Amino acid sequence: MPFDHYGVLAGTLHGHRRDEPDDQGRWFHVKLEVDAPDGRYHCAVDVDSHQSSVGVRFKTLTLDAAALQPAVSLPPGYHELDGGPDSGALDFLRHPALVDHSGVLFERRPPSCLTDLLDLFGSRPWHAGSNLDAATALEGVLVLGQRILVFGEPFDNRPRGDVGVHNVHQNQGDPAGSQWWPENGVWQDGAIVTHRPDGRYDVFLTRFSSQADRTDGAGHPLA
Repeated sequence: MPFDHYGVLAGTLHGHRRDEPDDQGRWFHVKLEVDAPDGRYHCAVDVDSHQSSVGVRFKTLTLDAAALQPAVSLPPGYHELDGGPDSGALDFLRHPALVDHSGVLFERRPPSCLTDLLDLFGSRPWHAGSNLDAATALEGVLVLGQRILVFGEPFDNRPRGDVGVHNVHQNQGDPAGSQWWPENGVWQDGAIVTHRPDGRYDVFLTRFSSQADRTDGAGHPLA
């Protein structure tokens, strides 16, 4: 079944850091600290998979505020979102401002001139790369002290002083038999959205290479 809770945290970016590497030098998240009226939230953005055979796909977009309403107009704090387009929830495969119909996958980030051309025709391809590539792309849209929105599943470990948002990645299309199959659902994808000085928003999306790019109404893969 889909997540019991899904929403967006709106606040101010206080800081960010990469995971400490494991004994093989790998790390899997970029950790964000986000300030909101009720305190500081800790958010984990996936930039790799703990399964060595599963890589990540990622992309960054710049969108007008109108494309992300009503979520970008919410006041600071955490807000639950209903699983549908009218609430401001995100779905990488259904949201008109996020979906890519080009079928293109770049193994390396394309040059800016090509990116501009793709934007002109509404193409929003995914990029394949390492955890370093994905982390670098994410960090490129992070500005300390700037407004940020974190979409995903909330968690609350207050006895340890830890409350925040995780599953900040695509949350549908996981294959049958995987431990994440039961959590597949539509309109519950996680993402990072940051406010730009020009009034537009930078958006960072990430997904695992094992996740399908076409799903049914329950978020399960389509052949």
